[in-house]
Amino acid sequence: MKKKKSLPTVTENRRAHYDYILGENLSVGMELKGSEVRLIRDHHVQLKGSFVVIKDSQLWLTNLTLGADTARNIRLLATKKQIASLAREKVAGSTIVPVKLLAGGRHIKLVIAIGKGKKKYDKRETIKQRDIERRGF
Repeated sequence: MKKKKSLPTVTENRRAHYDYILGENLSVGMELKGSEVRLIRDHHVQLKGSFVVIKDSQLWLTNLTLGADTARNIRLLATKKQIASLAREKVAGSTIVPVKLLAGGRHIKLVIAIGKGKKKYDKRETIKQRDIERRGF
């Protein structure tokens, strides 16, 4: 029995864990050009500020920063069942957030999750918990 290898992380949206309460992760493919693939493999990509929208029953990654380019929109590859599931889960006050970008072998995948925005007091609580864990109490 073959063991599935996990893809190495190219970049992670650490801000997403601070700004949102994240739900279940979903790994989707990306429709990219050759130059975009090279930029991602060379780690010239930034997920900060990007988000996913559902338009015409398709997933689109909006505001992806690739190299010097800004605000790139890239179509994401997911099944109709996955897109319908995301559309049902996406209720008022929540958004689909890119969490990680994975690249290994010949595949580039984006890990997305449904996120509900945190309030200011939730963010303060997150900072407190992180400090407690850091000090080891």
